[in-house]
Amino acid sequence: MLLYALLHLTGYPDMTLEQIKRFRQLGSITAGHPEYGHAQGVETTTGPLGQGLANAVGMAIAEAHLAARFGADLVDHHTWVIAGDGCLMEGISQEAIGLAGKLKLRKLIVLWDDNAISIDGAVSLSDITDQKARFEASGWRVLSVDGHDVEALNRVMTEAKASDRPTLIACKTTIGYGAPKKAGTKSAHGEPLGAEELAAAKAALDWPHGPFEIPQDLMAAWRAVGSRGGEARAAWADRLSKSADRTGFEAALDPDLPEAAAQALAAHAAKMAAEKPTLATRAASGAVLEAVFPVWPALIGGSADLTGSNNTLVKGTPVLSDGAYDGRYLNYGIREHGMAAAMNGMALHGGVVPYGGTFLCFADYSRPAIRLAALMGIRVIHVMTHDSIGLGEDGPTHQPVEHLASLRAIPNLMVFRPADAVETAEAWAVALERVGSPSVLALSRQATPPLRAEAAENRVARGAYELAGAEGGPSQVALFASGTEVAVVMQARALLAEKGIRARVVSCPCFELFEEQDEDYQAQIIGPVEELRIGVEAAIGQGWWETFELDAFVGMEGFGASAPAKDLYAHFGITAEAVAEAAAELLALND
Repeated sequence: MLLYALLHLTGYPDMTLEQIKRFRQLGSITAGHPEYGHAQGVETTTGPLGQGLANAVGMAIAEAHLAARFGADLVDHHTWVIAGDGCLMEGISQEAIGLAGKLKLRKLIVLWDDNAISIDGAVSLSDITDQKARFEASGWRVLSVDGHDVEALNRVMTEAKASDRPTLIACKTTIGYGAPKKAGTKSAHGEPLGAEELAAAKAALDWPHGPFEIPQDLMAAWRAVGSRGGEARAAWADRLSKSADRTGFEAALDPDLPEAAAQALAAHAAKMAAEKPTLATRAASGAVLEAVFPVWPALIGGSADLTGSNNTLVKGTPVLSDGAYDGRYLNYGIREHGMAAAMNGMALHGGVVPYGGTFLCFADYSRPAIRLAALMGIRVIHVMTHDSIGLGEDGPTHQPVEHLASLRAIPNLMVFRPADAVETAEAWAVALERVGSPSVLALSRQATPPLRAEAAENRVARGAYELAGAEGGPSQVALFASGTEVAVVMQARALLAEKGIRARVVSCPCFELFEEQDEDYQAQIIGPVEELRIGVEAAIGQGWWETFELDAFVGMEGFGASAPAKDLYAHFGITAEAVAEAAAELLALND
């Protein structure tokens, strides 16, 4: 409500008094927690504690990078955060402040509302952390102030703007300030004050006015605050109009996939179709980046300490670091959650298109930020390699089994699991083109053979498509698979042909895109009711049955094991022979 009230007072036209009155009501723009896209001036969706702080680190990274690229005449702003005790207790806060301290993001300033109260009571019930010392140890400057002293706040905020590193301003405050009985207690957090306490608080604060009543002189003063940046904005627009960097700057802020990047992606897909390489899809992904990265300067990559495994670093790319903010690659360290949330902030800031890598099993660490990206509808690309038991010897701790299903369950998240180099290029093209959705690219450690000999149409954009039809008559069996298992079902199709069983193969790289297709296309791919349908994926079957109306599923039913990939596929029965045998048995039962 503080944010909504300030937006109304400073003159944002959509934040009317009527919207303020409809706080937390269905259809209002004043949701219980601020939601990006609902109202002007709401710069990110917050609520899950710590996310906003980590978003701010990404925003500050984007600002530093664009300032280095285009100069202070075009990019020169601070990123301000108001954070509470709970924000700083969340583990993501350490990932975020450690990254910010390492990068010396001097234009990032955090106002810590240090009221020492959480929902259950005093912060001391659960925490003894010296937050000031923690920030100092993470490379931050720390200032302290009475959070109720406006003049003192103005002084320290001005001082913070001159810092050579990120700054924490510890603002000592009293929650529920002015309420005689509830001030300084947990009751002031989320409970209504009640009529008696409200009247006493208004008397203590010398506020004699009624509900939603704003004196004209105060409103005029606030509206003046809201308009005071007008001259500076006009001067900036004038500088932009005369700048030699105008074209590049406006191109950076244009969210659409540039034509040069689209052409590079299409050319690369065609090249892969012609050359037919046998590659791990993580290596195929690296090759896509080599093709598109040079022609789209807005792309900013990174990895959570798995660069060599994720294939996310394009050769010759300078690292973005303190003093070298024009770099285009970030070493996030082992901070999957912080990386994902920072990328959200970068995307929200604009001017950059972030992607970051880790192992698919560590999507569990990234998931809260991925979910918020999907909720906000922002383009962030997660390169998640080692996508199945196919990673082998690292064993079940690192082998994702339930992760694909859990990620596919998140609305508006595109989950791609490409089968070969062509599909990988097409998946990247869709992910980069789709401005309103985050994407996960689930990529293999092990090599997979070429399956597509043409790339005239981006078939991944359909979500699922027939890769190989039945020969010699109508199909008796439809084999649906994703990723490395598409090669498995292609082999199973051949084995079934030897038995006189006609089978077709459907590659299913993205369930979400398939569900967006019209009913006729879906029915065409799923096939007639008399055809037997089997799904195959080295993961649990959740989601497969409903999406493709399966009769059977060949995949994982529990966790994996530590062994070479080939042995694991045989052990868990995810082989061409097992698929062909399952199909033959089911056909026999149906006869």
